[in-house]
Amino acid sequence: MRNLNNENYGLSYRKLGKTKTIDEILKVAISFEKTARDFYAALIPKVDNSLRMLVKELAEEEQHHYDLFCALRDSSDVQKQLNNRIKTPQENTSFSQFTKPAKLGDNPDEKTLLLYAIAREDAAMKQYRDLAENAPDGGLKDTFQFLAFEEAEHKLELEQKYQELFTSD
Repeated sequence: MRNLNNENYGLSYRKLGKTKTIDEILKVAISFEKTARDFYAALIPKVDNSLRMLVKELAEEEQHHYDLFCALRDSSDVQKQLNNRIKTPQENTSFSQFTKPAKLGDNPDEKTLLLYAIAREDAAMKQYRDLAENAPDGGLKDTFQFLAFEEAEHKLELEQKYQELFTSD
C-alpha cells in the first residue's frame, strides 16, 4: 500500500510541476516585457536611421504590453485567481533567457540586432500562444491570445526588415 501512495505522490508532484500559479506566470511575463521595453529603448540612439523608427515602435509596443500585464494582474477578476494554477508550456528556455538583458555589446550591427529581436518575438509568440491554450476563459486567455498575435506581427515586421536589408534578389 505504501508503494502505491508513493507512486500517486510522484504522479501528483509531476503534474503540479507542469503548472504555475497565475501570479508566477504574470510576474515572468511582466519581467519579459519590461526587459524588452528597456532593451529597445536603450537601442534607439545606437541604431542607424534605417532601424531607428522600428526600434522606437517596438519599445512603445513593449511598454504597452508591460502596462497591459500590470493592469491585468491588478484587476479584481485576476486578483481572485492569482493562486490558481494552469498548465504551462514545456519549459521554453528561449523565453526564459529573454527575461534577462541582452548582451549584444554597445553598438550591435543591424544584422545581429534584427536576428536577436526576431528570436525574442518568436519566443514570446510561442509562449503566449501556449499559455492562451491553457488559460481559463476570460480576460487572461484573451490577453495571452492578443499578445501572441501582437508578437507574431512584430516578428513578421522584423523579418521583413531583415529581408529588405540583407537578402539580395
